[in-house]
Amino acid sequence: MSPYDTAVAKTQDTEPAIARRKPTREQAERAVRTLIEWIGEDPEREGLTDTPARVVRSYEELFGGYLHDPAELLARTFEEVASYDEIVLLKGVRFESFCEHHMLPIVGVAHVAYFPRGRVVGISKLARVIDAYAKRMQIQERLTAQIAESIQSALDPIGVAVMIESEHQCMSARGVHKQGVSMVTTRMLGCFKDDPERRREFLQLIGQGG
Repeated sequence: MSPYDTAVAKTQDTEPAIARRKPTREQAERAVRTLIEWIGEDPEREGLTDTPARVVRSYEELFGGYLHDPAELLARTFEEVASYDEIVLLKGVRFESFCEHHMLPIVGVAHVAYFPRGRVVGISKLARVIDAYAKRMQIQERLTAQIAESIQSALDPIGVAVMIESEHQCMSARGVHKQGVSMVTTRMLGCFKDDPERRREFLQLIGQGG
């Protein structure tokens, strides 16, 4: 059993008995093989014989966010900040996610800021929180809210601001086929929601302010 299978199995052990059992790796590979046949290809062709196994292994990475608890990622904080009382900003964090409606990529950048209340967290942890939520089946609105609210819950800062800009391939590669269109979502909490000056400062720092 791979680390992915083990971690998901542990998660399922804590879920109600009514929860559906996770398919085996072999069942997942058979499902990929079925899709290959459905599109009109031959899964026995030389270039495709190992594709089902490769796809399943790639899904372990692409959807690895289910294995991480953002609260645990943010659990270790630091209080020795020399009375620092200004914005902490992580700007332009690239991420990849998947639209839960078509399972096509969402690719973009996230800007994450918080106004500390005596405690800060390592910046790599913020990036990991973004990935923990992005590497799941998502819609961008929920992704934005989850990142902001997890930081607010873990650090109890004076405020949190999150902006995500991304391209959805469910719109660019199919359907209306509109290229170069980005979707922008924001979530402002605390001082960034209540104080126009703080919100303006955040937007200026990420290059969105006037």
